[in-house]
Amino acid sequence: QVQLVESGGGSVQAGGSLRLSCAASGLAFSSWTMAWFRQAPGKEREFVAAISWREIITYYADSVKGRFTISRDNAKSTVYLQMNSLKPEDTANYYCAALPRRGSKVDSEYVYWGQGTQVTVSS
Repeated sequence: QVQLVESGGGSVQAGGSLRLSCAASGLAFSSWTMAWFRQAPGKEREFVAAISWREIITYYADSVKGRFTISRDNAKSTVYLQMNSLKPEDTANYYCAALPRRGSKVDSEYVYWGQGTQVTVSS
């Protein structure tokens, strides 16, 4: 049984930082592209960042480029999202997702999802 468990969310003031983690189990982690998506109340889920299974390629949404960094530790089956210079518009529930091999920014292509972790940024 595949499980993706996010952690690290919380409440911060604008300009602050948070580091999200997603621990995976039940899959050959190093063979999967891992991604972060987010969904704010009343809005559609949107792509945030992804890292390819070989760690060669990273993808970012324009809205987070230069502020967020995605990384992975295959030995720990964990993907991270370091979020700096947070803005109130970053407030959302953040989800971890997994896709075998190739990378994508399209949420419908991802096979497994975590339950989400809430990030709230106050001004």
